[in-house]
Amino acid sequence: MPLAGPSPHVRETRLTTMPTAPDRMPEPTGDQRLPIEEVLEPLRRVLVSGTAAVLVAPPGAGKTTRVPLALLGEPWLSGRRIIVLEPRRLAARGAAERMAKLLGEEVGQTIGLRARLATRIGPRTRVEVVTEGVFTRMILDDPGLDGIGAVLFDEFHERSLDADLGLALALDACAGLREDLRLVVMSATLDTARVATLLGDAPVIESEGRAYPVETRYRGRDPHARIEDQMADAVVAALKSEPGSILAFLPGQGEITRTVALLAERLNTQEGIHLAPLHGAMDPADQDRAVAPPPPGSRKVVLATSIAETSLTIQGVRVVIDSGLARVPRFEPGLGVTRLETVRASRASVDQRRGRAGRTSPGVCYRLWDEAQDRGLAAYAEPEIRASDLSGVVLDCAEWGVTDPLRLSWLDPPPPAALEAARESLVAIEALAADGRITEEGRRLRALPLPPRLARMVLAAGRHGDALQAAEIAAILVERGLGGTGSDVSQRLEQFRRDRGPRAVAVRRLAQTWARTAEHQIRTTTDQRQVPSVNRTVAGHLAVAYPDRIGKSRGADGRYLLANGRGANLDRTDALASAPYLVVADLQGGAASTRIQLAAAASEAEILEIAGDRIEDAHDVYFDEAAAAVRARKVRRLGAITLSSVAMPVVANEATAGALAAGLAARGISRLAWSKAQANLRHRAAFVRAAGDTSLPDVSDAALAATVQSWLAPFIVGRTRAVDVTADDLASALDALLPWSMRQALEKAAPTHFTAPTGHAHAIDYEGEGAPILSIRVQELFGLTTHPAIADGRLPLTLHLLSPAHRPIQITRDLPGFWAGSWKDVKVDMKGRYPRHVWPDDPANAAPTARAKPRGT
Repeated sequence: MPLAGPSPHVRETRLTTMPTAPDRMPEPTGDQRLPIEEVLEPLRRVLVSGTAAVLVAPPGAGKTTRVPLALLGEPWLSGRRIIVLEPRRLAARGAAERMAKLLGEEVGQTIGLRARLATRIGPRTRVEVVTEGVFTRMILDDPGLDGIGAVLFDEFHERSLDADLGLALALDACAGLREDLRLVVMSATLDTARVATLLGDAPVIESEGRAYPVETRYRGRDPHARIEDQMADAVVAALKSEPGSILAFLPGQGEITRTVALLAERLNTQEGIHLAPLHGAMDPADQDRAVAPPPPGSRKVVLATSIAETSLTIQGVRVVIDSGLARVPRFEPGLGVTRLETVRASRASVDQRRGRAGRTSPGVCYRLWDEAQDRGLAAYAEPEIRASDLSGVVLDCAEWGVTDPLRLSWLDPPPPAALEAARESLVAIEALAADGRITEEGRRLRALPLPPRLARMVLAAGRHGDALQAAEIAAILVERGLGGTGSDVSQRLEQFRRDRGPRAVAVRRLAQTWARTAEHQIRTTTDQRQVPSVNRTVAGHLAVAYPDRIGKSRGADGRYLLANGRGANLDRTDALASAPYLVVADLQGGAASTRIQLAAAASEAEILEIAGDRIEDAHDVYFDEAAAAVRARKVRRLGAITLSSVAMPVVANEATAGALAAGLAARGISRLAWSKAQANLRHRAAFVRAAGDTSLPDVSDAALAATVQSWLAPFIVGRTRAVDVTADDLASALDALLPWSMRQALEKAAPTHFTAPTGHAHAIDYEGEGAPILSIRVQELFGLTTHPAIADGRLPLTLHLLSPAHRPIQITRDLPGFWAGSWKDVKVDMKGRYPRHVWPDDPANAAPTARAKPRGT
């Protein structure tokens, strides 16, 4: 089923304005007209003849508020609703309020809002502005999207995980259930060709916008100075040289808080300057105050994260100061950890930020980097789907009926490694069956609008009669900033419960809803795992969600080893740093420096109770490097954590031999007690292999270290120390590696000795550069007319020709050439040095000798 009309990639701009429909907003006139008005009619025509479109419009063009209202009177809508997706709650709330104001109404009438902490929908609602995560739950609960005629994906360039999943599910619904559903993807900066192709070669409609000119100034950046100090310097300089309010972009809440503190200290004597932080962890009322116009006669400095890049117009801003940084999640499938990483913002992002300065008047953009660095910026930000925990996506797809998410249509398909890690984690918590189908437990988890780990925590607590406390903990983890900024989840929980602010009150109500949902799931499903009521500690609840992040102190304040094998640190001054055990809820940083952001303290007794079913008792046999001997101990383990260890007597058996062999390999194969003959045998075998005969085993140090359990361990059973392993043991091992038949072939290809014409045997050296090497007095080779060789004459020996005193005379691989060439000069020199020896003119036809004078002379 084609999703779009018959004219793919049509670009239409500045065409006639729309006729006013009875249930459409009044037509703007004069200065009220926004640039998007010029392309509404082309968009209408596309959606009459087709079912999909891509709309590109720069910031401030009006696409978010004008497009939904312009489509309300379309015949194909037939009275159904329009869904508008926004990437953030702040943007969703702002869009709903602006559209309602245009209609002279309140939100909840024609214009509705659905978000985690703000839902206002009424019987007359025709346009619902929803956050992207809410839409995913809507379409999963109602795949046919009954009563919905169009879905508009606003600011799609942000490429959130929920937006990508929502679009993939919507496309699947269009293909099988709703051929009449209209899909419009809208953005200011977008890879339009790829999106249009994904939508079935949908037409692309572009609005030129109406941005005021913005002058860009590059201030550079000192990589050794804190970004907060450089941002504060730039703000102070801009306040002195430029009129109007300032919007400054920083990567995260911490940088914003520190920059506000610096500016408050430096601007304390200046009147009429208001500092306004803006980030996702703030109360909605505080966010509204940050984006509101400053009081008359005053100026505002808004310090924001990327939350202010799109969908917001902050009145009075004509100066943007951009740090050029962004904070993004990075998921590590091997450890099941999502960490936040500070990266350089993409070119699309910095262009969006720059555009904020030109929305209402000409402006200025200061960039805290050098102009030459622009060339190194990525064109677009990496989509979340490539760097996120996909357990929620996999569970949602299973609920949709798709066991392999790659069967859906994605703009960027999810990475297979992350999908596999997600499947494994969901199977481990019984949310998925082994074949990838969702289980009854998985459906219970999906009933809670939380990540699977946290949903599991609340559901498990419901079985213990303690769902509310678990739900409150989950609320603190998903709603940033609640309960303060400390690292102790228990303290945050107490502060959250005491907080009487509107956001905290709303989140507590939400947590109560989650708790009731969990209890309802247990009562109304075939869950037979109800257990007696218990009051778990905060650490106990967290351990259900994050069993792999139980951590044990490493003995130094703030250093912990987690059950998943990873190390993590707290500041030494942190109150939690002295706790013997922690359960970690949030980590940041790379593998070399992982910092604990949120955790709860636990005693050893609590850990034994919390994780008792996962604690393993084992008898460990290991190699003690310091003693060069095998040791044994009885251990109790929780993953990578050793809870207890008791020394035990060493029993000399196969396990001991394996541990000893591994230890010897780690020390180095060359340190074993090889005899000279054994070393020579290995060198000869290595030489023949290098010459192309791979029928012989690889007996190099690296190969023997890698296979030590198979070739050595069976021959050292009964040994427990390195000194106990003798050359006789190695001989037995080599006999197994190189049996008699192989040694015969080896002797033929690479003999140990060369028999000179004198009848004397001389050892051949197979080690080192130029091998095989024969060191021999030149007189013993008299009479030879061919060069000595091995391997049936294929490999010539490198001759180190010696004087009667065994000093070097010549190195050659062409003995006949030596006799015919430089021998004349050598003979003169040798005759002068060793007159009692014979130095013939024609050595190729002379009698060989090992004596000063040949017998009979």
